Amino acid sequence: MEKMEKTAVFKEGTPAAPGFDFSAPVRESAEEYVKKGYTVLPGFCDVHVHFREPGFSYKETIASGSRSAAAGGFTDVCTMPNLDPCPDSVAGIKRQLEIIEKNAVIRVHPYAAITVGRAGMSVVDMKALSPYAVAFSDDGSGVQADGVMEEAMTEAAALGAIIAAHCEDNSLLDGGYIHAGEYAVLKNHRGISSESEWRQIERDLNIAARTGCAYHVCHISTKESVKLIREAKKSGVDVTCETAPHYLLLDDMDLREDGRFKMNPPLRSSKDREALIEGAADGTVDMIATDHAPHSKDEKSKGLRDSAFGVVGLETAFPALYTELVRNRVLSLERLVYMMSTAPRKRFGLPGGADMSVWALDESYTVDPTRFFTAGRSTPFAGRTLYGVCKMTVCGGVTVFKEGKMIAEDK
Repeated sequence: MEKMEKTAVFKEGTPAAPGFDFSAPVRESAEEYVKKGYTVLPGFCDVHVHFREPGFSYKETIASGSRSAAAGGFTDVCTMPNLDPCPDSVAGIKRQLEIIEKNAVIRVHPYAAITVGRAGMSVVDMKALSPYAVAFSDDGSGVQADGVMEEAMTEAAALGAIIAAHCEDNSLLDGGYIHAGEYAVLKNHRGISSESEWRQIERDLNIAARTGCAYHVCHISTKESVKLIREAKKSGVDVTCETAPHYLLLDDMDLREDGRFKMNPPLRSSKDREALIEGAADGTVDMIATDHAPHSKDEKSKGLRDSAFGVVGLETAFPALYTELVRNRVLSLERLVYMMSTAPRKRFGLPGGADMSVWALDESYTVDPTRFFTAGRSTPFAGRTLYGVCKMTVCGGVTVFKEGKMIAEDK
């Protein structure tokens, strides 16, 4: 496991974590909250969110998405490129940056696409896009052609850029929409095989080894993916990976005939979930990202088969993980904070700045999606009782969220 800093949780007289500036007045505010019995943590960093703007603002906007992030204790997020216009050109990514500058209440970092139009055919002008993008991804689509991915990784390696891959072999999907497991058999649903994920990870790891590319695997969900990445790290491949809260906390036997349980990749088996937890504990799984993916009510009201893929997660991520993993002594609080803040910032070169999130860890609440700041409402955690209430989020020394309300003024 990568060595973790021991000061991830704020204590009076110590910094929250290396790289986080708790100078006055932020330090004074932190100390005040600690004296009240609250826990002060660094601001979280999510390297995988969908804010849908430009192009699909009926699902989410930069304004609503960034407010949702602030309410969940996040101060940095990275937005995926399935947008219109696609950020596959400087003009396209600048359009997104203009909206971010105008409407975001926290720091929002856009990905550029790997291929033009995310169509998997031709690699974008990475050199031109690199100054504006946190990394390159075609998320929502796996790059199917081996040669295209090798060209992209070669170029990224030359630029010192990260390729963040959605790994999915389309030839193995077979029309599936949930995991090809026990629930699919019981309820007569078409399944998505685990091989559709791990087979493309296996290919990409081989290319990354040849090219020296910094490679990041998005939202892993299978035990085979964990094993492949563990072995690749041991052999010296420059690879990191993320998983999402729902893959750590739920499996396919938790499914219901409801669109709020449909995401891609799907909830896998209990053995996959156990492997992901083991990977999170031993350092194979580097970080946790929500894959926050809002859709309209209509798009998510068509059951497992016909609803759109994607659930929201920014406002429930830390409470759900804290409740199920930390309180049950599966992961330490320090390890969870490391995965949600320090590790993603290290990998993607994002500063923590004067950030913090303040939590009442012993305070519980029932998840009510109608109270979310995100425009999305579909979450598998609806109705669950969770521990951990965010009392305040400070981004760059500015209080953006406090006691259930947005403090930052609209730009």
